[in-house]
Amino acid sequence: MQSQATYNYKVVRQFAIMTVVWGIVGMLVGVIVAAQLVWPELNFAEWFHFGRLRPLHTNAVIFAFGGCALFATSYYVVQRTCHTTLFAPKLASFTFWGWQLVILLAAITLPLGITSSKEYAELEWPIDILIAVVWVSYALVFFGTVAKRKTSHIYVANWFYGAFIITVALLHIVNSMAIPVSLTKSYSAYAGVQDAMIQWWYGHNAVGFFLTAGFLGMMYYFVPKQADRPVYSYRLSVVHFWALIFTYMWAGPHHLHYTALPDWTQSVGMVFSLILLAPSWGGMINGIMTLSGAWHKLRTDPILKFLITSLSFYGMSTFEGPMMSVKTVNALSHYTDWTVGHVHSGALGWVAMVSIGAMYYLIPRMYGKTEMYSTKLITTHFWVATIGVVLYIASMWIAGVMQGLMWRATNPDGTLTYSFVESVKASYPFWSIRLLGGVLFLSGMLIMFYNVLKTIAGEKAYNAPVLTPQAAHA
Repeated sequence: MQSQATYNYKVVRQFAIMTVVWGIVGMLVGVIVAAQLVWPELNFAEWFHFGRLRPLHTNAVIFAFGGCALFATSYYVVQRTCHTTLFAPKLASFTFWGWQLVILLAAITLPLGITSSKEYAELEWPIDILIAVVWVSYALVFFGTVAKRKTSHIYVANWFYGAFIITVALLHIVNSMAIPVSLTKSYSAYAGVQDAMIQWWYGHNAVGFFLTAGFLGMMYYFVPKQADRPVYSYRLSVVHFWALIFTYMWAGPHHLHYTALPDWTQSVGMVFSLILLAPSWGGMINGIMTLSGAWHKLRTDPILKFLITSLSFYGMSTFEGPMMSVKTVNALSHYTDWTVGHVHSGALGWVAMVSIGAMYYLIPRMYGKTEMYSTKLITTHFWVATIGVVLYIASMWIAGVMQGLMWRATNPDGTLTYSFVESVKASYPFWSIRLLGGVLFLSGMLIMFYNVLKTIAGEKAYNAPVLTPQAAHA
C-alpha cells in the first residue's frame, strides 16, 4: 500500500481554488460583454469597450479558468496514477505563480488595447515568452513525474494530458513568432495568407488540445472515480487517443473557407473535420458507458450529473463542429452567432461542466474532507448552470441561422433584401436571452464559490495525504 504522506497537494490546492476564482472573473466579463450588445451605452470608456473586453473574456475563461483546472487535475492525476510525488516541487510552485502572473498581465494589457490581435493569442511578445517558460516548466514537472513513476503502466488520462502539454507548447511557440518593435508592440513573423493559416492551425488546435485533449484526460480519471466503475473500454480509450491526436492537427483550415487560402487546403481541413466525428464520439460513448451498471447513481449524485452532462455536450459540440466545417453549411453559419453558440456549447457545456465536476471531487479531498459542505448546493448549481447553457446556445443557434438567411436573401433584381442593421435589430431578443443564460451560469459559479469556502472552513474529517517538507527533499 502507498503511504499517505507521499503526494504534493499544495500546488493542486492553489490551482483548484484559482480555478473557481478565475471562473467567476472570466464569466463576469462575459456577462458584461453580452450586456454591451444589448445596451450599447455600456461601452462608456475606451478600456471598457466591447473590443477590449471580449479578448479579456476569452483569455480569462480559456487560459485562466480552463488552464488552472488543467494544471490542478493533471498534477493530481499524475501523482495518483504514477504512485509518486511531483518531480521538482519548486518548479511546480513556479508554474503556479508564473501562470497567475500571465493572467494578471493579460488583465492589465488587454483593456489597455495592447494586443497582437491574433485570436486566442492576443498577448504581446514579453507575455508570450513568459507563457513559453511556464509551459516548458510544466512539461518538465509532468513528464518528470511520469518518468519516476512506481507503476509500469501509464494510465490513459496521462496520455491525454501529455499530448495536450506537448502540442500546446508547439502551437504557442510557432504561432507567437514575432518581430518586436517596442516592449508593447510586435508584428507577426508571418505575412498574409500564411499568417492566417498558421493562426488557425493554432486557433483550432487550441480548441483541439487545450480545450479537448486536456479535458478528456480529466474525464478519463474523474468519471470512473466518481462512478466507482472501471472505464467502459480501455481498448477504445487508446484508439480514441491516437485517432483524436492524429486527426485534430489537420482540421484548422475549416476556419478559412471562402478566403484566399488555396481551395485544396480548405478541403483538407473539411475532410479531417468530418473524420474527427468518429474518435470524438468514441470518447463520449466510452465516458458515458462507464456508468453501465451504475446509472441509478445519477439520481442522487450531482457531481456525476455534471460529469455526464458535460460528455453529452461534448458529443453534441463534436457533431456540430464537423457539420459546420462542411463548405455549404459554413456558407450560412460563418460570421454569425451560430458559431458563438457552437463555441459556448463546448466551452460552457463541456469544458466548464467537466471542470466543475472535477473540482467538486477534488477540493474536499485537498482539504481533508469527505465531501463538499452542501450536496444540495451542488444540485442547485447543476440545474442553474444547465438551464443557463441551454438558453445561451439555443438563442445563439436561432439568431445565427436567422442572420445567415437574412444576409444571403436577395430581391428578384439581385439586390439585398435586408440591410446589415436590420439583421442586428432582429438579433436583439436573442442577445437578451443569451445575457440571461450567461447570468445564470455566473450565478452557478458564485454558488460554487460559497460552497467551496464553507467546505474549506469546516472541520477536517481526515488527514489529507499532504507531502511533508522533509519528504519533499528526500
